[in-house]
Amino acid sequence: MPEGDTIFLAARRLRDALAGRPLTLSDFRVPRYATLDLRGRTVDDVVPRGKHLLARIEGGLTVHTHLKMEGEWRIRPAGPPPRDHRVRLVLANAEWMAAGYSLGTVEVLRTDEEDRAVGGLGPDLLGPDWDAEEAVRRLTREPGRPVGEALLDQTALAGIGNVYKSEILFLRGVHPWTPVGAVRDPETMVGLARRLLDANKLRHGHVTTGDLRPGRRHWVYGRAGRPCLRCGTRVRRADQGSVTGERVTFWCPRCQPEP
Repeated sequence: MPEGDTIFLAARRLRDALAGRPLTLSDFRVPRYATLDLRGRTVDDVVPRGKHLLARIEGGLTVHTHLKMEGEWRIRPAGPPPRDHRVRLVLANAEWMAAGYSLGTVEVLRTDEEDRAVGGLGPDLLGPDWDAEEAVRRLTREPGRPVGEALLDQTALAGIGNVYKSEILFLRGVHPWTPVGAVRDPETMVGLARRLLDANKLRHGHVTTGDLRPGRRHWVYGRAGRPCLRCGTRVRRADQGSVTGERVTFWCPRCQPEP
């Protein structure tokens, strides 16, 4: 599932292509909105909220989308809409076309009712209303919960996914199954999370090591069975908090000792 910085960049690209221009095409390929036509309405803005995208349309409507595991937005010059079964939504104006592929969520709601979709989220790590104190409070509200699970809870901090969860814990030397109540200085952990996402929000891919070379951009994420870049111990991998394998965790047994 995309991280918050990926969504931030997607919102910026969609905003640059769509905002301030009237729609010449709105093609909803989901049964619930198959007859909805937004042509002629101007896209006022596209904003990220955690891992959600909110396209605000003239007339008080918001198109809410979520990429889930496989979704993506592709932007290209205006032209015939793609004939692809994976496309669930197309929005276009006279200059640009945005096609949403394999979107996990597509819904339309009133802009003044956006809280129905995103109101339950915690502080947005890249949001203008970021509240570090509230984020720490929410992260630590269940002291016995494994910190690796708590960091992925979008009602605590909005925007962290498997990549940053693994990298943050490595950089803080914390084992993923450490109870969150036993984590020293959660304020520093939350601050680190925000700095990492902020550093990557305007580029594709996530770099946490400062090394842009292939295979060296992450400390532990995606490196199962390979040597830790810091100590040489083999990095381990396991599912955490999910039986589907969607919430995978990577860690170094030496740099992140068990509690």
